[in-house]
Amino acid sequence: VVGQNSRPNDIRVNVCKTKQLSNMRSKGEGNTEHFNAPKTMGLEDALEYIGDDELVEITPKNVRIRKIYLKEIDEKRALRNSGSSTGRQNK
Repeated sequence: VVGQNSRPNDIRVNVCKTKQLSNMRSKGEGNTEHFNAPKTMGLEDALEYIGDDELVEITPKNVRIRKIYLKEIDEKRALRNSGSSTGRQNK
């Protein structure tokens, strides 16, 4: 989990890839990216904050929020399998 989104759905991002500008006359060409300070949460805050598709990782030094399925294809596969597990078999 990299940040917050004001919409109910998730945005898939790769933090290792640079953003490509589609408009050649973009004014943001020379500006640096601005990041807010990370939100520090304790265990109880993280448990209240997470969604149904997220987990809380606890280490001696950190409390982290992460997705259950790290790859988008794994998430789609799990959703497809959970929908087809109605107990009926095709013959």
